[in-house]
Amino acid sequence: MIDHLSIQCSDVGASARFYDAVLAPLGGHRIMDFGEVIGYGTEAPTFWLGGHETGEGFRESHIAFQAPSRDAVNAFFDAAVAGGAEILHEPRVWPEYHESYYGVFVRDPDGNNVEAVCHVPG
Repeated sequence: MIDHLSIQCSDVGASARFYDAVLAPLGGHRIMDFGEVIGYGTEAPTFWLGGHETGEGFRESHIAFQAPSRDAVNAFFDAAVAGGAEILHEPRVWPEYHESYYGVFVRDPDGNNVEAVCHVPG
């Protein structure tokens, strides 16, 4: 349903370093880089970073990236922790969502709640 998503960042460079690290284990990478606007994806850019240009203050977003395996969720977590991300929830099964929902939640440099999730049974 979603073709692409763009978020505004207070420091595009810091956010790019975070997303470079955490999206790599999920197969994501920079596809387009215009300096202050960066597009990530696996084949086409579907997730974009840009500078904070509109609105006042900060409103937290929740962004969930699909992982191909539980190992990829764990690698996402390891990359986030290595980069100093705040841990919201360590990797685990979330049976309240469904019996195979394996996810982790961290904060990106702007304070957004960023998740990696695998729906494949363990």
